Amino acid sequence: MTLHLHDVKAHPAPRKRRTRVGRGRSSGCGKTSGRGMGGQRSRSGDSGAGLYEGGQMQLFRKLPRRGFSNARYKVRYAVVNVAALQGAFEDGAVVDPAALLRAGVLAKLGADGVKILGTGELSRPLTVKAHAFSASALAKIQAAGGTGETLAD
Repeated sequence: MTLHLHDVKAHPAPRKRRTRVGRGRSSGCGKTSGRGMGGQRSRSGDSGAGLYEGGQMQLFRKLPRRGFSNARYKVRYAVVNVAALQGAFEDGAVVDPAALLRAGVLAKLGADGVKILGTGELSRPLTVKAHAFSASALAKIQAAGGTGETLAD
């Protein structure tokens, strides 16, 4: 016996239909639609965040806070690769954060300034002023005959 596509039928497994609430008393879920007798939980829009525990102290307030997060002290730089400097500036140009914004290399400054990274090649002698440099970026800038100056803010 060969199996053909037109012989394939849907599996006869029973599927439970969803309960349609608010469809009359005989449906078993009419009137209050399974939401009880009024109050906040019966209203639309109640998400019930799951933190309220009937007036007793919530579990998350009983538990001690543990650990330490360094996130608030994280340094956030706007990063620029040396390859972007190659195409955006002429020989001997002074590249500072304001010039990077004017040239469109950066959309906005980072919270802690600008960091120059070493991806790509640089053959132009540029004077680059930034808040931080990677070691490879500084080496490439100096190898091209330029200088890298660290800004202090």
